[in-house]
Amino acid sequence: MGFYAERIVPRVVDAVGGRKSAEPLRRRVCEGLYGEIIEIGFGSGHNVPFYPEAVTDVAAVEPSDLGWRLARDRIAAGYAAVRRVGLDSQYLPFDDATFDGALSTWTLCTVPDADAALREVRRVLKPGATLHFLEHGLAPEGDEGVRRWQHRLDPLERRLFAGCRLTRSVAEMLTAAGFTVVDIDEFYEKGAPRTMGADSLGVALR
Repeated sequence: MGFYAERIVPRVVDAVGGRKSAEPLRRRVCEGLYGEIIEIGFGSGHNVPFYPEAVTDVAAVEPSDLGWRLARDRIAAGYAAVRRVGLDSQYLPFDDATFDGALSTWTLCTVPDADAALREVRRVLKPGATLHFLEHGLAPEGDEGVRRWQHRLDPLERRLFAGCRLTRSVAEMLTAAGFTVVDIDEFYEKGAPRTMGADSLGVALR
């Protein structure tokens, strides 16, 4: 992956992910999770303080060794049992229908094959289980000016942030993977450029 991707990007992601403005969004997206869940793109554990008490076990998928080390204190301070179970959400080492829920926050933009990852998440969820998501991506329909800039900036974004894409439609990806989107809130995150802060927060049913 190289020094930049292995040593610099995880620290940048940790700093950006730890901003105070993100905390209400993390609290919202974690609401309603329970039991044993899988979190893809665990990062440095910024969601851990917002897991509901009903969450007992977390299977964390995280490719970055540095990101995992940065998460240690947050994991230790939480009450859910968190274990690192893999590096790649495109290939999950679990049987079908294993988990009560799934969580993904600002992850699908970077996964090389997000469609494959979502199909894997759906496969390991129990029937009727839900995926809670908070992702940034393509601006809402009607905001064509923002979308044009996203397409222009996408190559630079990918180089600077380990493959992060600005032009993926979150709702379309979820539907294509077989999920039913039951709740979605599309908005621009305060304090972020619109090209980078077009967020989708919601719940999708397996």
